[in-house]
Amino acid sequence: MKLQQLRYALEVYRHNLNVSEAADALFTSQPGISKQIRLLEEELGIQIFIRSGKRVVSVSQPGKAVLEISERILRDVQNIKNIGSEFTDHDSGSLTIATTHTQARYALPKIVAEFVKNYPKVNLTIKQGSPSAIAQMVSSGEADLAIITERIDDHPELGKLPCYEWNHAVIVPHDHPLLDCRNPLSLEDLASFPLVTYEFAFNSGSSIARTFNKAHIEQPDVALSAADTDVLKTYVRLGLGVGLMAKMAYDPVVDQDLQLIDAAHLFEPSPTWIALRTDTYLRGYAYDFIQMFAPKLTREAVDRILYTPVVEDFSI
Repeated sequence: MKLQQLRYALEVYRHNLNVSEAADALFTSQPGISKQIRLLEEELGIQIFIRSGKRVVSVSQPGKAVLEISERILRDVQNIKNIGSEFTDHDSGSLTIATTHTQARYALPKIVAEFVKNYPKVNLTIKQGSPSAIAQMVSSGEADLAIITERIDDHPELGKLPCYEWNHAVIVPHDHPLLDCRNPLSLEDLASFPLVTYEFAFNSGSSIARTFNKAHIEQPDVALSAADTDVLKTYVRLGLGVGLMAKMAYDPVVDQDLQLIDAAHLFEPSPTWIALRTDTYLRGYAYDFIQMFAPKLTREAVDRILYTPVVEDFSI
């Protein structure tokens, strides 16, 4: 059994059982991957993948167990490499951050610039996606950490580091009738207009969905859902609807053709977390990136939050 074989099998699974895509991702050939996986299956005496002709169509029951253990083995191997690199080449390596467009566009630029200046030998990669997608990137090992602005209750394997809270705001053109409504803005007034907002805004458990549900107000008409805040603002300018977005994404200079209406009194503050696997060995520069993003998260604070064992009380 070879680590390469485990890596090949895991990559096929991650690419929705598409061997060609897995081969492209690993910069190798499709026949080479297929051969190594079959050799692994012969050694184990089981089928990891169920095939129809030459196509992989599903994962077998024992195959799921093999893939789960393979992921853990490869993660531990990477941790061992990280430990060695930390002491032999502490200021070089790679760091992959998964985050939403709003964080990447408005919260991260200054931090990334400082990090790149301090660690020019570290290959920094930023991946964007929805809150659920970026949580999965960290869970599967595609990213080292995620900057998340929504709940990730379905990922118990991830530890959460609290960073800060942010508020929502409404944006409209300067001649929009919403500006004639009473001050402060009410939820009923907002719901009377089509909305342009984030794709995940009305997902179950989101702060926006909870607010409307709590007020017993039917979900308003969503004219457009966007992952990209700049796209959101573009369609507000076109008159498609009222923009509901993170207040941090409003730029007084760039967005001077739009009017900002504070909505902090309508929606509860949304927390921002850094999420990462608690079984990952963090390099020194990863600790520094975290503290750049949230100064209160020193190395000691991060270790205390992530690695302090839970003491169970059996006295009752």
